[in-house]
Amino acid sequence: MPFPYLDETSELNDATRRDAGGSFIELGDGITHYELGGDPEGIPVVLVHGFSVPCFIYDTTFDFLKASGFHALRYDLFGRGFSDRPAVNYNIDLFTRQLVELLDALGIRRVHLVGLSMGGPITATFVAQHPQRVMKYILIDPSGARPVKLSRLLKGIKLPLYGELALALFGRMAMVRNIASDLFDPHLVDEFQIRYAVQMKYKGFKRAILSTLRHGMLDSFFDTYERIGKLKKPVLLLWGKNDKTVPFDQSTLLLKAFPHAEFHAVDDCGHIPHFEKPEIVNPILLEFLRKGEP
Repeated sequence: MPFPYLDETSELNDATRRDAGGSFIELGDGITHYELGGDPEGIPVVLVHGFSVPCFIYDTTFDFLKASGFHALRYDLFGRGFSDRPAVNYNIDLFTRQLVELLDALGIRRVHLVGLSMGGPITATFVAQHPQRVMKYILIDPSGARPVKLSRLLKGIKLPLYGELALALFGRMAMVRNIASDLFDPHLVDEFQIRYAVQMKYKGFKRAILSTLRHGMLDSFFDTYERIGKLKKPVLLLWGKNDKTVPFDQSTLLLKAFPHAEFHAVDDCGHIPHFEKPEIVNPILLEFLRKGEP
């Protein structure tokens, strides 16, 4: 019997998803919410988000890619946003399988791939398993160079039973408050928190977050990064200098795995530079993606 999180009051179904926007598709582990737009003849660019913020985190990037002639795809990882919260282990196999099945279902074969934060290990594992499907690889403040340093709350909720109880009593308030640390600019916090909290009312969100923590998704994936670094694929690495979630000094480790990477540090910026500083990041992204095109 699942733990009764009383603030999760709604079921994800056709009715509750009606106003979500985007599209929905049934995959092996459940329904995935996604958006696909831009030029159908353009090169596909796939955007994979991080630990708990769903795909709205790519709003400006998604619109920019569409306007620039690419075929852009973003989606909610299982347990987040408007995707299902299946009763499974939320581990690297689940998230990689979701990406593979989504691309296959949409008939997308080769892509440029973008991974943000925990999307770094997910995309890196995908590249390691399917190197022929990825042309260019973009990492934005990726986790996995070393284990993520957890807050007191996140450390506690990894413990059996105590974690369920802590999430039930304090989880909603603490998670909404802590998500503000992803941002450097305080003027962006209020709206960001409001949009983040929408997903939290749907049953299964906290169970998914807890399972993700307990199944190693914030551990080190450096060996995977090193392995795909040897493939010498074009790599773009972006990092906010004021990142409190995955500190900027970890960029040094990632550059050891990808010594050939094009690297850009973004000033006055936290964990999500593409969201906070699109006027800086978007031109860099476009130049990288178009480099070498006929």
